[in-house]
Amino acid sequence: MFHGVPLCPNIIFMRTEWLILADAAQIVGGKLYLLGGGWDVLTANQALPVTRHCALAASYAIPWNETNQRFNVEIVIVSDEGKELGKINGQVEVGRPAGIPPGSEQRAQIAAELNLEFALAGSYAIISSIEGREDLRTAFRVVAPGASAT
Repeated sequence: MFHGVPLCPNIIFMRTEWLILADAAQIVGGKLYLLGGGWDVLTANQALPVTRHCALAASYAIPWNETNQRFNVEIVIVSDEGKELGKINGQVEVGRPAGIPPGSEQRAQIAAELNLEFALAGSYAIISSIEGREDLRTAFRVVAPGASAT
């Protein structure tokens, strides 16, 4: 940094494009298949605590200058008190396909199935980190049976 200005302003780094909660998710042939995806409110169907099977999908945008490199990624689901409910660790690496135009961004996607135990109603977060650096955070809520989701 020089007087608050990045020394290399044109460098773009790998980033998390999105995080999606679903009832089920899988990646097949580079395509994401979701069942019951995109929810941000989970209404418990019985008294808390409740264990819920769900899936998490994530997409990473990898710039041209970071292809053919392996990156450690981590996604953590936490309560608003910071209690960890689940964690996904992995590595992402994409190459440059033959004939791709120089400067093209690549996409890598992951999907995982989880059993999460929710002890309390309230706010929860999904946090994506790349190489130990928090990159994206999204929230969802758990609502007790009979309570309003609004």
